[in-house]
Amino acid sequence: MTDATSANTAKPLSTQVDISAVLDFLHCETPDSWVQSALSNQAIMLVDHANCEKKAASTALNLLYRYIDRPELLDKLSRLAREELRHFEQVLEIMRKRDVEYTHVSPSRYAAGMRTDCATHEPAKLVDTLIVGAYIEARSCERFAKIAPLLDAELSKFYLSLLRSEARHFEDYLQLAQSYAEQDIANRIQFFGEIEARLVQQPDTEFRFHSGPPTID
Repeated sequence: MTDATSANTAKPLSTQVDISAVLDFLHCETPDSWVQSALSNQAIMLVDHANCEKKAASTALNLLYRYIDRPELLDKLSRLAREELRHFEQVLEIMRKRDVEYTHVSPSRYAAGMRTDCATHEPAKLVDTLIVGAYIEARSCERFAKIAPLLDAELSKFYLSLLRSEARHFEDYLQLAQSYAEQDIANRIQFFGEIEARLVQQPDTEFRFHSGPPTID
């Protein structure tokens, strides 16, 4: 494992991609204790990151199949699905270089916790699903940005390279939610933002890419 001093070889984050909209959208930062746990569990981070990319592509594809009468959704999410699968391939390539076996790991409670309170009737169900998608993409972007400067050169470069697409995915989901809503969605955005912040701040016994800070014994 490369120590944090290697981060100094990376360019300052501000020179890479502007993610200020992402940071403004989220209700809290990733706890520093999660970052330290990630540095100590890089193999698991890569495995779960690969899983997250697959799940993101799957979510987009499910929406493509379900809402075939929404042209803008079809356009944006077909591109998103392609990019997520490409990221999945890139993570696999890094894992192979590092002899990290792609094994099964249980999912974190994060995604399921975000979707628990989604509406069950349309179009509110679609709108809530898109808002949740925006938060998941925004948190991924924030975590890539937070951890990238602390990783070795290869991983740092890779995670910084994901910021632009992840920030765009967040914006795409949010714009789609706003366009399909029958009323103002500010309250729903606030509602899911509070849930997301709780999930990020509540301790977890197992490290995952979207887990909370580690439980202290």
